[in-house]
Amino acid sequence: MPPPIRFVFVLHDHQPVGNFDGVFEAAYRDSYLPMLEALERHPTIRIGLHTSGSLAEWFDANHPSYLDRLARLAAVGQIEIIGGAFYEPVLAMLPSRDRIGQIRRYTHWLENRLSTKVSGMWVAERVWDPGMTRDLAAAGMQWTILDDFHFKATGIEESQLDGYWLTEGDGSLIAVFPVSEHLRYVIPFGAPQATIDHLGMIASRRSGACAVFGDDGEKFGVWPETHRAVFEEGWLETFFGLLEANRDWIQMSLPSEVVRDQPPLGTLWLPECSYREMTQWVLPPAESAACALARKIADSDPRLAGTSKFVRGGSWRNFRLRYPEANEMYARMMVVSDRLELLRRSEEEVEPEAFEEAVASLYRAQCNCAYWHGAFGGIYLPHLRNAIYRELIRADAAADAATGRTGTWIDATTSDFDFDGRPEVRLFNESLDVWIAPARGGLLYELDMRSTSHNLLATLDRRPEAYHAQVLAGPGGAGGSVVDESQPARFKQEGLEHRIRYDASRRKSLVDHFWDLDTHASTVADGLATERGDFAHGAYEAKVRRNPERIQVVLSREGNVWGIPLRLSKAITLEAGSSILEIAYRLEGLPHDFRQHLAIEFSFAGMPSRAEGRFFYQAGDTERRNLGELGSSLDLCDVVQIGLIDGWLGIDASLAFSRPTGLWAFPIESVSQSEGGFELVHQSVSVMPHWVVEPESDGSWNVNMRLSLVDMSATHRVRSATAQSIASQK
Repeated sequence: MPPPIRFVFVLHDHQPVGNFDGVFEAAYRDSYLPMLEALERHPTIRIGLHTSGSLAEWFDANHPSYLDRLARLAAVGQIEIIGGAFYEPVLAMLPSRDRIGQIRRYTHWLENRLSTKVSGMWVAERVWDPGMTRDLAAAGMQWTILDDFHFKATGIEESQLDGYWLTEGDGSLIAVFPVSEHLRYVIPFGAPQATIDHLGMIASRRSGACAVFGDDGEKFGVWPETHRAVFEEGWLETFFGLLEANRDWIQMSLPSEVVRDQPPLGTLWLPECSYREMTQWVLPPAESAACALARKIADSDPRLAGTSKFVRGGSWRNFRLRYPEANEMYARMMVVSDRLELLRRSEEEVEPEAFEEAVASLYRAQCNCAYWHGAFGGIYLPHLRNAIYRELIRADAAADAATGRTGTWIDATTSDFDFDGRPEVRLFNESLDVWIAPARGGLLYELDMRSTSHNLLATLDRRPEAYHAQVLAGPGGAGGSVVDESQPARFKQEGLEHRIRYDASRRKSLVDHFWDLDTHASTVADGLATERGDFAHGAYEAKVRRNPERIQVVLSREGNVWGIPLRLSKAITLEAGSSILEIAYRLEGLPHDFRQHLAIEFSFAGMPSRAEGRFFYQAGDTERRNLGELGSSLDLCDVVQIGLIDGWLGIDASLAFSRPTGLWAFPIESVSQSEGGFELVHQSVSVMPHWVVEPESDGSWNVNMRLSLVDMSATHRVRSATAQSIASQK
């Protein structure tokens, strides 16, 4: 019999803000509930359990008895409830005030709902930054859990990972447990005996050793094939049975017990890091492949023995570099966070309930899942991006209510909102919030409908990913699954190897393209059209013109098309009380023989294809003509108006043109990776009016457009109220 060893077993259960209710319910049925039932059958199996706040709130609303049962197990010491930041943000991304606020708020919620003491926390995605130590301690946390990869990066040996350490920052200390990467891969994919053997090996090295497993609870029932293996085929029963059979030397311990009963192994200072796979996912495709190769070489070459732990890849923060959309969400979040902090510090009278509602929405918008991409869909999932913006828009609305801002109004501000060193313009009223990037092609990169809490520009560009090589190889040669390399990669739709496309410019609005006269719609949709001008990516000058009820942003650029110099100006006008953007384009300085192809790109996100109640239309004299669902590709001539309906969101978006236009419309779809396999995801709808520009006698060319955004649910409410009023008068 090996010497005694303490085994800390921690599960992390999480569903992101904005995930579908059916996904929550399926995870409850297939993973969370059967795991709880197994623990109730095996009272000597003791675990630490972290449940993210978004999931805990869902349990409280939909299955409160689940939380009651957890509370009972916590009361008898079988489960230790682990805290964390309320809505599972990556803490390294947050300002200190929000880190501490999220942790304290969730600790308070857990201690009140489950009648238990919370002393330690889960760090989302184990993304660590040394500057977090002081904030975690200030929030009342005594310990946390990170990967052994973090510890190895300091240079300590494998044999020094069989206990917990202290780390210090700004004079504050917290205890940190190293999670075994080996156990993360063995549990639950290896034979149950493999874990027992590994624990025996660790125990044999020294008396009083401690081994830690900590990973996603969804590995036990939600990930592909795991419900069958873990529960139906008995993996978990066998595993728990082996732990019980060996309890004379395997002592299942709760994290706080270990911190209380055992001294630390020492004090160290962990570098900025995450788990090994994450540091690879954050890199661009070629660099990600190079990082993986470097690790393999270091593991196989005797001359490089022990060096692979220092090949750490990139920093989690640079997902904002890989995906500009992540930086846009982050930057928007920081605008809201800064606004609420100013309100908190100001002497202005603030309505407390509305302010607290704003803070809660901000915290929900900090949920990490939509800000990055790896083995899970993450930023590629539109409903997660939409949820982030929905909460940010609601936070702004609640802040308006807290400060008593009502009625109609109009405003514009200029600042470096997205941290690129160049100013952006925010044009907003009580209905719309329009964010413009003059230095990035003068594009619209965010367009919020306040009444529906929806950002119509929560788009995603199609870009290369490291796993696209697997997709292009097809189902027969794609290699292993990202979840379990011993299993083949899954293709959730046929023909994905033929659906990969990449974009040369941003999928936003007011992107100004000049293309060859004979450019075809299919070439544009495939992202293969060649830019003949320098306007789509060029920097525009911006001027803001104001009067009390109307503000106009004028963007202008001296550029060229095929080397022909010209000036392009576009004016965006918004009035108080209006949900209409007036957009005017003017080209000047054109030679008399100028004849070029201009296309102006508009994108509409959150309006999925192939779904009932979502379609293109043209307005006729008496009725709308349905042009097909939003996944349709359109190539129309002499168009003066086009509309898009999303009956689910309650949005009617229409574009009207002062001169007839050709019009292309097509879906933007990406091939992405999730734990379920490779899949095609609808990201947005691109609508492109296009003209062959021929100048007037003064060398100019003009077109005016009107983008109208109607909240159909609000229209329905008005009509219903009017009908009821009429009925009551009869």
